[in-house]
Amino acid sequence: MNEVSHRRIKTNGIWVHIAEQGRGPLVLLLHGFPEIWYSWRHQISFLANHGYHVVAPDLRGYGDSDSPLSPSSYTFMHYVGDIIGLLDHLGEQQAFVVGHDVGAAIAWHLSLFRPERVKASINLGVAYFDRNPNAKLGESLIRTFGDGFYISQFQAFLGAIFSIGTGKSRKDIC
Repeated sequence: MNEVSHRRIKTNGIWVHIAEQGRGPLVLLLHGFPEIWYSWRHQISFLANHGYHVVAPDLRGYGDSDSPLSPSSYTFMHYVGDIIGLLDHLGEQQAFVVGHDVGAAIAWHLSLFRPERVKASINLGVAYFDRNPNAKLGESLIRTFGDGFYISQFQAFLGAIFSIGTGKSRKDIC
C-alpha cells in the first residue's frame, strides 16, 4: 500500500492541509482538540489497507491549515463549509465521516446541515448534545468539570464555534 501523501487544497476561502491514503469509498477522519491529522495515523493505514480512500484534514486553525485571525471564522458553519469544499474538490458526493472530540461536533453539524453528503457518521469521545441557546457554554463546562478542565481554558474559541445562529456575541455565549 502507498504511504500517506500530503497536500493542501483551497476550500471555503482557506487552504486546508490533508493527509490521504488508499482508494475506494471515502472516509473522512476529523480530529479533536488540540490535535491534527497525525492523531489518525494508525487508522489511516488500517482503513486504506482495507479498501478505503482515507482523508484526514488538519481542521481550520490547526496544523498546516490556514488559521484565520478572527474568532468569528471558527463557527460550525465554517467547518461544515470546509468539509463540503473538500468533498467537492475530491469529486465525492458522500463520505463516511468519523469525528473525535470537536471533530465529532463538526460531523454532527455536517450530518444535520448537509445529510445528503454523509453516508454514515461515527463519533468518538463525546455524546451528541443539543445546543442550548440560553446557556453560556464556557460557564456550563466550568460548572460541570471545574476550572481545571482543559477546554475551559479556551472559552473564546468555544464561544466562536458554538455561536452559530444565536445572534449573540462570543461574550454572551461564554
